[in-house]
Amino acid sequence: MEKNKAIFGVAVVGGAAVAGAILSLIFSTFLDLGTVKTVETTAPAPETQAARGILYNPPRPQDAPESIRDAVLLGYNLLRHTRKYAASYVGNQLNCDSCHFKGGITEGGKGGGLSLVGVAAIYPEYKKREQYSVDLVSRTNDCFERSMNGKPLPPDSKEMTAIVTYYQWISKGLPIYAKIPWLGLKHLQSTHVPDKAQGQKIFIQKCAVCHGPDGQGTQIAPPLWGPQSFNDGAGMAKPQNLSAFAYLNMPLGNPDLTEAPALDVGWYVISQPRPHFKNR
Repeated sequence: MEKNKAIFGVAVVGGAAVAGAILSLIFSTFLDLGTVKTVETTAPAPETQAARGILYNPPRPQDAPESIRDAVLLGYNLLRHTRKYAASYVGNQLNCDSCHFKGGITEGGKGGGLSLVGVAAIYPEYKKREQYSVDLVSRTNDCFERSMNGKPLPPDSKEMTAIVTYYQWISKGLPIYAKIPWLGLKHLQSTHVPDKAQGQKIFIQKCAVCHGPDGQGTQIAPPLWGPQSFNDGAGMAKPQNLSAFAYLNMPLGNPDLTEAPALDVGWYVISQPRPHFKNR
């Protein structure tokens, strides 16, 4: 009797192992895009994630496999030169690169703009504003309609396919739904009360040389308000966001604003007129 129980136990364990292997093979067929080598069934404990580390080491667009290289390179060019490669969908003088420097292949932080490395690992994501889960296509079109005051790309278009393929390639190897430390924009933790009058002075001193004295942009920098800038539905239309972005990145190439001036200039810029977002 004991021998039969032992045999039965071995059979159950062996059967479970075989079933697990088969399921693993099935899921890996659907999930493996040449970037993820293992599938975790449970979220790692914080200490496990910290122990293994999440390193910034994105692949270069030109190193993409031949099967997706053209799409990846087109996606990169669409982000760098959006008004050239997606002209009919852009309604102002901005490119994606205006916020996502170097096509988003940066580690963020001081002077790095808003990184896109890892976005394919964290989306779909629940958004409080929309009150539903947003995927990469919807999130990208959100920027086209708001930040570039334009029109959404058709989800099945060559352009959108290229952009999403680019996101996936530069996110290669990053763990799914982990906390990517360089993504996002953290608000400034300051008790300073923004002063728009002081912000205007700072704008003239620090910003006007690139963005123009009237904020309408120049050959080297995009407009910050007026008909050719982002509309009032864009993320940057929130003064907290613009202030944090200015603190980290402005003046371009030599970001030297401290928190108080960044808050002053952010509130000043957002107080200026800009297009109204028409929710289509």
